[in-house]
Amino acid sequence: MATVEHCLFCFEALSASLEKRTPMTLYQVQSSWTAYPKGLDEEDDDDEQPELESFDSSPPSDNESGKPSSSVPVPRNPILERLFNSSSGSSTPASSSSSSLSPSTNNTTPSSSSTSFVPIGLHPRRTSQRSSNITESPLFITWNTISPSSSKSLRGCIGTFEPQPLSSGLSSYALTSALSDHRFNPITLRELPTLEVSVTLLTDFENAKDPMDWELGVHGIRISFYARNKRYGACYLPDVAPEQGWDKEETIVSLMRKAGWGGKREKWSEVGDLKVVRFQGMAESAGWEEYKQWRDWVKNGEQKNN
Repeated sequence: MATVEHCLFCFEALSASLEKRTPMTLYQVQSSWTAYPKGLDEEDDDDEQPELESFDSSPPSDNESGKPSSSVPVPRNPILERLFNSSSGSSTPASSSSSSLSPSTNNTTPSSSSTSFVPIGLHPRRTSQRSSNITESPLFITWNTISPSSSKSLRGCIGTFEPQPLSSGLSSYALTSALSDHRFNPITLRELPTLEVSVTLLTDFENAKDPMDWELGVHGIRISFYARNKRYGACYLPDVAPEQGWDKEETIVSLMRKAGWGGKREKWSEVGDLKVVRFQGMAESAGWEEYKQWRDWVKNGEQKNN
């Protein structure tokens, strides 16, 4: 499933493109996130007293070649290697696994620190056992604009149902969804501080027995049908219907509208050859502030070691 590192990598790809600089690789992002000091919120578990998640030195889940890393997460970038060595003297790098962060969780990140290495506890985010050994997957990248009141508005969303190597697919579709979604103007550099990115890796594709053979909050759906001798198709990710408060029929009709169908709502089931493919995928999200604090930490580490 998607991870925080995947989201940071999408921000890095877009930011670097707009700033005309060379982006970090996915492997470098994963390695630096492992070393990045992260505060831990209390986790809900079966014990009466919540405990802090234990620290370990597990390597990032995958690298650019798609092969698992060896026992110690040594970055290929010499600067990041020095960064690792600098931070390892005082504490063991935190686990890279983390759960979704979105405005609805009410988790906030404090303003950026002026020091190179911020102590553990100043970067709070809720963590979990989420991790990913996936090296390629169908994927969708969603950009949202976050208003001062924390409401979201879609800014771009494009993906693919064909498996992509994550090292290239995340970067490619992060840029495509940000700059080439025909429904919106390209995202600009000045907009970056208002953005949140969500990454969804898609799994478990199944042909539905009928248009209602799927579960709200579990499945995304991809439909195709004929109307007026024309083939239509569109898809919704698993979180769309619950966020909008739709039932199954409302979701199907909305999706048909999205595909370009203009018939009467009560006639939706009369279109020709209506097929539904259901799939699953849990999204992970990160906002600009979290990306910026992590990226400043990396930059400060680079400057300190130059």
